[in-house]
Amino acid sequence: MADLVGFVEALPLVDHHVHGSFRADLSRSRFENALNEGSTDPLPEFVSGFDSQLGFAVRRWCAPLLDLPPHAAADDYWSRRAELGESEVNRRFLRAAGVSDWVLDTGFGADEVLSLDEVRDITGARVHEVVRLEAIAAMLLVQGADDYPARFRAEVHAARVRGAAGAKSVLAYRTGFDIDWRRPGDDEVQRAAEAQVAAGNPQLKDRSLIVFGILAAVDAGLPLQLHVGFGDRDLDLHRTNPMLLLPLLRTPEAQAVPVLLLHCYPYEREAGYLAQAFGNVYLDVGLALNYLGARAAALVARSYEAAPFAKVLYSSDAWGPAELHYLGARLWRNAVTRVIGGFVDEGEWSPGDARRVLELSASGNARRLYGLPDS
Repeated sequence: MADLVGFVEALPLVDHHVHGSFRADLSRSRFENALNEGSTDPLPEFVSGFDSQLGFAVRRWCAPLLDLPPHAAADDYWSRRAELGESEVNRRFLRAAGVSDWVLDTGFGADEVLSLDEVRDITGARVHEVVRLEAIAAMLLVQGADDYPARFRAEVHAARVRGAAGAKSVLAYRTGFDIDWRRPGDDEVQRAAEAQVAAGNPQLKDRSLIVFGILAAVDAGLPLQLHVGFGDRDLDLHRTNPMLLLPLLRTPEAQAVPVLLLHCYPYEREAGYLAQAFGNVYLDVGLALNYLGARAAALVARSYEAAPFAKVLYSSDAWGPAELHYLGARLWRNAVTRVIGGFVDEGEWSPGDARRVLELSASGNARRLYGLPDS
């Protein structure tokens, strides 16, 4: 176990799905609210963001990076954080994550969080772009509906040319997965674009526009990331079970590119089955890692049940507080040491196999499927 601890601590990570951290200094209420994933509303007066699995994990694991003792009181934590300021907090936590490559989605709240270049400058790590398909659609529709299908394809192609690592869809928030996955024709897409512009609603919820966008990214050869499961209350959780993606996953188009099932909780076992059933399907358990805190090891253990080990990836899905970028890595390292170290101690796995699988999940699988350079 001691040898494995040192090995895990030294592993460089590819955070294959992540966002930027807050750029400007925060109020305490804004910070605590950002420790709650389920709702973007202000927390009730009787609720503290620190009184949760994530809040306790912040006080345990993040406090020492702010020169505080583990389990520092919430008031002390906030005082020290405010004293240092967001710029220094970002520097400490992002560098401490041990990430060699950030695969960054800039499609949500980009005005509030660090850009690709800013993350690269702070960490000295490589940064790769993931384009959000619904954000491309919204940008184009603000400009008007004229020749929408061709303009969308051109934008996706341009992203591919400039080296985007992949594309992401948040259809989980817009329609859920239980939709008609038939490829829409350009005429149908054009009519839907015109109706969207006429309605004046920038949020994309039309099935034909969303499916068109996903298949345009697939046609361009971009790895496809799909939000699955846990998220804020804008989504209908029961409609984000990845088993509902079977009509898409069975198509020749989708089978031509890697499909990345992000987060997956509480459907990580379904995602593991799909990773076993389809050669191009991968999964991670990012996002929920942070929110489960002391229970994160149980989630990580389930991610190593049915899925082939060449299909399990690391991500934090951190957005906002820099603590989440560090904590995702910290809790993952803790969890795999406990879970996989337990397999070794029990004689179920050899130490060599354990190290090989850990290297795959930490970085190897992501480097292979996204075509990233070696460390």
